[in-house]
Amino acid sequence: MTNYHTHTYRCRHATGEVQDYVEEARKAGLGELGFSDHVPQPDGRWADCRMDIGELSGYVAAVERAREAEARRPGGGISIRLGLECEWSPELESYYREELLGRHGIEYLVGGIHNYVLDGRWRDSFCIESPRGLAAYARQVEGAMASGLFAFLAHPDVFCNGYLPWDAEAKACAHDVLAACASVGMPIEVNGNGLRKPMVRAPEGRRPPYPHREFWDLAKDYGLKALACSDAHRPIDVGRGLLEGTELAASRGLEVLGSLPLPIRA
Repeated sequence: MTNYHTHTYRCRHATGEVQDYVEEARKAGLGELGFSDHVPQPDGRWADCRMDIGELSGYVAAVERAREAEARRPGGGISIRLGLECEWSPELESYYREELLGRHGIEYLVGGIHNYVLDGRWRDSFCIESPRGLAAYARQVEGAMASGLFAFLAHPDVFCNGYLPWDAEAKACAHDVLAACASVGMPIEVNGNGLRKPMVRAPEGRRPPYPHREFWDLAKDYGLKALACSDAHRPIDVGRGLLEGTELAASRGLEVLGSLPLPIRA
């Protein structure tokens, strides 16, 4: 098994250091573990849920130490990969390419659209309540996919966390997101963290906030590949949700990737 969506204490809403996750990954039987803490922004935006830019070198060093330690283990240990989970905005692209993928040697970037722009303001993708918000979220995803920066799109159905009915507007958003990913052959993630969250009360009944099964019913028509990840914010969660996510995607006829070809360069 593999997992490419892992956070550390640096993001301010997770616990544990790199080595804590490696040890739990070994217990869970993972063969490859990717770290993807939330990317620090050069202008300090969204500072309450990500590391400060001054912590980036320490994060990279911690992952590299774990990689080297695993390589010294008998049999080679777990393969450790260095990534970051990123928001998207056009003005950030040169920073992602030149600083992260270039100077810091980040192996892959995860598209995690936690924020989108509506009426000139950044909004929370977890709290979408209107059709206009759905359309703006889809536009943000479209821009991210067109950038060519990302290895996969994390929690593509995160809009279902706040927008509860599975109505025509939700379906239209889903189709737009899936089409954007299909246009560039982008894998989409079945997110294990959503499966661990409290159920929400939707008009159709109680369900996980995401992944939304109706979304994944639509995904099969786009020829997309899926990737099951735990989105771990605690070491104990690093292997959780992988089997369930794999089964969900496979049951919809999607090809489920066992690993990512890394490093990925934009």
